[in-house]
Amino acid sequence: MQLPKVLVHFREYLRFSRNYFRRRFFRAFFRFEKSKGAIVDTLYRRRGRYAQPFVHTGMVGMLFTMVTLGPLVLTSDVFSSDLSQGTLPSAVVLGVSDGEYSEAIGTLSSDEVKRYRGGEVIEYEVAEGDTVSSVAEKFNVSQDTVLWANSLTEKSKIKAGDKLKILPVTGVLHKVKKGETVYTVAKKYGLDGDSGAQAIVDYPFNAFVDDESFALAVGQDLVIPGGVVPDVRPVSPSSYMASVTTPDAGAVSATGGFVWPAAGRITQGYVWYHRAIDIANKSGGLVLAADSGLVVVASWLDNSGYGIRVMIDHGNGFVTLYGHLSRVRVAVGQTVNRGDVIGDMGSTGRSTGVHLHFEIRRGGSLENPLNFLR
Repeated sequence: MQLPKVLVHFREYLRFSRNYFRRRFFRAFFRFEKSKGAIVDTLYRRRGRYAQPFVHTGMVGMLFTMVTLGPLVLTSDVFSSDLSQGTLPSAVVLGVSDGEYSEAIGTLSSDEVKRYRGGEVIEYEVAEGDTVSSVAEKFNVSQDTVLWANSLTEKSKIKAGDKLKILPVTGVLHKVKKGETVYTVAKKYGLDGDSGAQAIVDYPFNAFVDDESFALAVGQDLVIPGGVVPDVRPVSPSSYMASVTTPDAGAVSATGGFVWPAAGRITQGYVWYHRAIDIANKSGGLVLAADSGLVVVASWLDNSGYGIRVMIDHGNGFVTLYGHLSRVRVAVGQTVNRGDVIGDMGSTGRSTGVHLHFEIRRGGSLENPLNFLR
């Protein structure tokens, strides 16, 4: 017997409602999984006091959720129908669209391994025509890093067949001695204060006897990201000054409006732990002054993680910072107009790849650049 139209419509409504709320559940579930992974990864890298209990609690909670809701997920009409076709709904997978899926996968923790080549200090055999600077560029570290790791000086020559130790990141490799702590080691290599010790702790491949006190074992190797060997004159700064520079602009006045400082896509937005935006472009490119002002910083690696960076004081309470540059095209004390070239995009300092780290500071506070750029 054929059901009345009212009942047919009501049945279709119930079916639609059931599928709709299940889809909503899947999206919320996978977004929760993505957020959990990001939080756990942050806690692991910082090796904080509460990281271990937090991870354990999260794992127990996730296990309980899966045991409780697993049968519902597996029997879902939406889930089953998509599995039968060999696909998952694009809105379900990590809560992103098909076009964004591959990009989201690229942000997983494997980037940490790629970034530091697994944390290994490798041995490189010098090829014909190699120089210290070309080897440094090949492995994306500073020239000083290669010199220091191999007890070389600026005047040292290398030849084909020589073996060079290459660190996974710009900085210094230190062998721990009795009585040393992360604070004393950081200070020794020019990383003063808590932020210096934190840079050593944050490096994901440094191991500690105790992950709460960060105690060190005598004789262990410790990578000091951005460290500088004491009493040795660095040779890198001069190589970071471009041959073609932007001339002084004379008397300038900030417009109060900020233009985009580089071409590319935003790979990291403004959040509480990253109060800036990252603009990435695989081919690099020029970096522009977001507004007119006075160049107050234009230097190479300074142990802060920014790498080569430029800072412009706009004279109206705003200061902008451009980090991880590969070249500087301005000098401290000169003025620039809005849109003038100040450097080249790069991957110096604590960087995961070629991109621009861009900050807007107002009265010393870091603001969200996306609220000002146009």
